[in-house]
Amino acid sequence: MSVKPAVKQQRRASRVRTRIARQAIGRPRLSVHRTNCHIYAQVIDDLKGCTLAAASTQDKDLKGKFKANKDAAAAVGKLVAQRATKAGVKEVVFDRGSYLYHGRVKALAEAAREAGLSF
Repeated sequence: MSVKPAVKQQRRASRVRTRIARQAIGRPRLSVHRTNCHIYAQVIDDLKGCTLAAASTQDKDLKGKFKANKDAAAAVGKLVAQRATKAGVKEVVFDRGSYLYHGRVKALAEAAREAGLSF
């Protein structure tokens, strides 16, 4: 009997979050969510349970300018990094969820690093 894809995805995400929880003492995490059409990123403070900064391709600054590609992901990464530094966050832990560090997720991460976030 095989395991359903959604269960595999949940297992991967929990495995990544377990590793992040060990590293993230005192640092917020940069969480990434990706769909076929959009990409979302947010900086979350897990101790307080609140979102410090967020950006997506749905934002009014970026809506309609990009399709679901690496350029859009890079723009979202740059925007979330700018908003995070404005909120006083410079160091984060990167939470890729169940997604591979490849393609759009990698483009978002690299753009966030170039814009000033360190992880």
